[in-house]
Amino acid sequence: MHKFEVWAPRADSVKVKLGGRVLPLERDEQAWWRLETDQARPGDDYAFILNDSDTALPDPRSRFQPFGVHGPSRIVDHNAFSWSDRGWQAPPLASAVIYELHIGTFTPEGTFDSAINRIHHLVDLGVTHVEMMPINEFPGDRGWGYDGVDLYAPHHAYGSPDDLKRLVDACHANGLAVLLDVVYNHLGPVGNYLARFGPYFTETYDTPWGWAVNLDGPGSREVRRFFCDNARMWLRDYHFDGLRLDAIHALFDRSAIHFLEQLTDEIDALESDLQRHLVLIAESDLNQPAVVRPREAFGFGIDAQWSDDFHHALHTVLTGERTGYYADFGSLADLAKALKSVFVYDGTYSGFRGRIHGRPVVNLPGSRFLGYLQTHDQVGNRARGDRSSHLMSIGRLKIGAALVLLSPFIPMLFQGEEFAASSPFQYFSGYNDPQMARAVSEGRKNEFAAFGWNPEDVPDPQSPETFKRSKLNWPEIGEPPHSVLLEWHKRLIALRRSSSDLTSARLEDVDVDFDEKSCYLKLRRGAFTVISNLAAVPLSAVIRQRDEIVLSSDEGIMREFQRVSLPPESVIILRKA
Repeated sequence: MHKFEVWAPRADSVKVKLGGRVLPLERDEQAWWRLETDQARPGDDYAFILNDSDTALPDPRSRFQPFGVHGPSRIVDHNAFSWSDRGWQAPPLASAVIYELHIGTFTPEGTFDSAINRIHHLVDLGVTHVEMMPINEFPGDRGWGYDGVDLYAPHHAYGSPDDLKRLVDACHANGLAVLLDVVYNHLGPVGNYLARFGPYFTETYDTPWGWAVNLDGPGSREVRRFFCDNARMWLRDYHFDGLRLDAIHALFDRSAIHFLEQLTDEIDALESDLQRHLVLIAESDLNQPAVVRPREAFGFGIDAQWSDDFHHALHTVLTGERTGYYADFGSLADLAKALKSVFVYDGTYSGFRGRIHGRPVVNLPGSRFLGYLQTHDQVGNRARGDRSSHLMSIGRLKIGAALVLLSPFIPMLFQGEEFAASSPFQYFSGYNDPQMARAVSEGRKNEFAAFGWNPEDVPDPQSPETFKRSKLNWPEIGEPPHSVLLEWHKRLIALRRSSSDLTSARLEDVDVDFDEKSCYLKLRRGAFTVISNLAAVPLSAVIRQRDEIVLSSDEGIMREFQRVSLPPESVIILRKA
């Protein structure tokens, strides 16, 4: 027997179209429509008909959309897959090195199965967690995934549900935890049929991307249930080890118990049921420490959050860019504050925002925050998708890598960053709707006015070439300078993972010294000292007598007694013997 069920308070009748048959569902007091039948089995395609309409709609909780967002849903039996990861436990998040990737551009084929062939590279690199950008069903065959509309279904162009399970299973077999980026603050405009079923959206709030999700209005109980059940599905049925929650500042909720509190509580309960460690990581633009405070301390209970202030401070120092939101950053003082206090704007005035922004981080470890030089946003939301390797010298890339991987935060790399990938990561989409395609292409050009970028430099998101251009070029990893950067990242990750001083998340043990004029920054963590020379001239720095050189980015670095000479744009890591 198979049970069809759908929450549809806006429907007067619901039927399921199953092959050549049309079968009616019955409604209960909570507006759930249900039918049990022996005429359906895994692999069958179906769709719902509301109010005797001529249009059959996908299941809002569809487990697979093999023909895209407008096609029928397919029945999936999650119990049929044979897992080999019994007893698997993810490494603690506090000790993580995360690698963010996009399935469609990570390999030439852009599929779940093909990604399995690159697991050995990630293991050899030394990362512990893989974070996939959204893989839910979205319009077309290519895209970033943040315009998803079938949140329970893996994207058909990447492969089947079982293909995704094989990838997660293979990662676990090789010691890699797997995180998934999920988007609960909005849904995409194309193929979004949820509003026909019920009050999933609200006009009370606005988001930059479309209708806000109804988390606190009439009908919101089942809407919240929809998203909590989605999170539980990815963790339970696909064995993901955690979720990255996109832009939680756009989750508008005035309920006494915020949606995020409910979600963390339910994931904690699932963790107990599964007896497997699970984590939640948030993206937040609020600079609000309450996001990662325990619920017992009146926080949301999220395990960690991205720290854009650290990125912006590091990026501006390394590149000299000051346009758009980078106008708020640019000094070594900003970078030093980010390394020691997490947020640069922690109750201080932001010129870009024109207001006071943020709150100080107090009594929280650095492992509550992710540090990075590149992400899909910070690369892909540039006009031409420029990576750091397109914007700065090899020396500065090495400095950036050292400060990220030896910081007190959870370090994260973006695919290809470790070998200074030559391919950009550009914004791409594959809308088949001409009006939407035109709107996306034109909107992308208008978006970059604040950065002073020429609209003509913006690649057309709808062009297949934009997508192809963004795929990693794997053969280059064996050639300089890519091989040099890859080896540098490997050595830094190995060093980080070898010492408790570097895996420690105690912000109070972080000491930073700098000089704006000489472009010098010294980061000290326990027995380790990281000295960066960002100047175009050599630097002579005083070191401790018992300091020994562990790593250096330049062969020209020389030591004489208690001084070390650093060539321009170089970094050295010392350890007290």
